[in-house]
Formats: sequence, structure tokens, C-alpha cells
Amino acid sequence: MSVISVQNLVKKYGDINAVDGISFEVDEGTIFGFLGPNGAGKTTTINVLCTLLSATSGKAFINGYDCAEKPSEVRKSIGIVFQDPTLDKDLTARENLVFHAYLYGVKKSDIKPRVEDALKFVQLYERRNDLVKKFSGGMKRRLEVARGLIHRPRVLFLDEPTLGLDPQSRANLWEVISEMPKKHKVTIFMTTHYMEEAEVCNRIAIIDNGKIIAGGSPDELKKTVGGDVISLKTTDNERSKKEIKKLFDIDAEEKGGELYLTSNRGDACIPELIRGLADKVLSVKLQRPTLNDVFLKLTGKAIRDEEISGMGTIKEEVRAYRRRR
Repeated sequence: MSVISVQNLVKKYGDINAVDGISFEVDEGTIFGFLGPNGAGKTTTINVLCTLLSATSGKAFINGYDCAEKPSEVRKSIGIVFQDPTLDKDLTARENLVFHAYLYGVKKSDIKPRVEDALKFVQLYERRNDLVKKFSGGMKRRLEVARGLIHRPRVLFLDEPTLGLDPQSRANLWEVISEMPKKHKVTIFMTTHYMEEAEVCNRIAIIDNGKIIAGGSPDELKKTVGGDVISLKTTDNERSKKEIKKLFDIDAEEKGGELYLTSNRGDACIPELIRGLADKVLSVKLQRPTLNDVFLKLTGKAIRDEEISGMGTIKEEVRAYRRRR
């Protein structure tokens, strides 16, 4: 069952199509990755889903509610963890969650058990009475995730959830995130520029120039690259390319002084390459396809820190939205 449904969504700014007729579904209880470079239309799409922007045409539904016609119901159905910290540092962990519960109208009798449950889930219960200003970056991020769960949303939006965290904190947070769909019956809609993290997604949509150019599971997307990537350093690249073509009917490409070719059976191909090229081989390396390879092939760009906007501008959209009200 789909908890998010987007149908032919279009958002124009003058003559510019920021989002150009995209459609996708997100199944309930899954982790969905939404990936794209800066300016691809990712942020605009998310802002429409969060009711911060109105679509030019098309439809978007969350939890069965039309984002344009039932914005209040949509907002009750979602939680958002921003890229930038939004906790009150002068309150304790428990006080931050209690305050959020009151804002969302959680029934008074439910607040205490929900807060305790959320703090235990993110492994911060023992620090519940400590001021947030004393927390590490990883602890703050886990607390923000806990806060996003207090009102029992159907969908939790995560904007670059591990950005700026050390490897151990990233691992701890991902342990929490991966358990959320099952333990809290929440669907995760996330952006990340750490492509290895996108591997945990059940499904991924890649957007570029306002259009979704690929979608599927991580394994399905990696298969589109065309096989294992083999890189070779040889004493004579021109002669080696001709030998490779003759042996395997594969056209090797030369980049940066190395030869690159793809094969569906890289493990078996390497010994044959070494035998066929004899003493011309200086080194050989095998690389399995990654989501980085997929992204580069589809967009011609690599995901870098400065290219990923995720939901980073949502806070500005929120401020603008509040000023308009």
C-alpha cells in the first residue's frame, strides 16, 4: 500500500519547470531515498509534499490526503528532521520532546509514555534530564529523530541525517533509522549524499533537471551500469585496447592513463586478461558497481557535498510560509 503518491507533478517558476511531470509511489513501512544534484527539483518536490509549496499541476498525496486540499491533515501525518539543528539547547532532552508533543496536540496522558519510549529507542533515556547543549552532534541528531516520532507520523522526512557526524555516530544513527519502519510503523523519506548509506533504502528515485530518470531498488539500479568495472595499467594502452577487443569483443576506454572496461563476470575475466595481455599488464583492479557509478552514468555528475541540497532550504520555506499566514 502506498503512503505517498505523486502523480504528474509540475512546479513552474515563470518559464522554468523546476519539477517536470514526475510520478512515483512510496510503499508504507519502507525506506525511500530521493537523490539528485543541486537544482534537480528535489527540494521543490519535497516542499510540495510537506505543504510548503503549491504545485502548478498534478497531484500529491500523503497518507491518503491531498497535499493541496488537506494540508492540515498532511502536516499531522508527517515529521521532519532538518539538516540544521532545531533543538532548544537550553532545555533538557525530555523537555524538548514534551514541548514538541504539546505543539502537535498529543493527548496529555500519552505524552510521558511516548517521550520515554522515544528516548529509550534512540538510547538517550539515561541522559533525559541533561541539557541539550551538553550533547554531542550524534546525540543531538538522535534526539531530533526521537522528536520526529512523538506525534506518531506516518512519514518521517530525513534531510541528510548523518551529515557532519563521525563514523561511529553515523553507524549508531543508522541502526536507529533502519529499525524505525518496523518498530514505529513509519515510512522514511530521506536524502543523503553518502551513497553507501543509500544502500539501506528499499527503493530509490533519482531526479535530474526536474525529471525522475531512474527508480528501483539499489541492486536493480546497479545492474544498469553494465557489470563489474575493471581498470588496468599497462605498458602500451593502444596495443592493449586492440588485444582486449580481439579477446573479449569489448571496447576499453582510456581515462587518466588507465584502461577501463565492464564485464558481467569480472572475476573470471581478470585471469584471461592477464594471460591475453601477457607482460603488458602493470596492475589490475576490480570494482563492483556502486550507486555512485549509477548516479554518474545517469546524470554525468558525481554527488558532492556542495551539490546536494536535500531539504536544506525547507527551513527558509517554513519561515516564508509563516510570514505569508
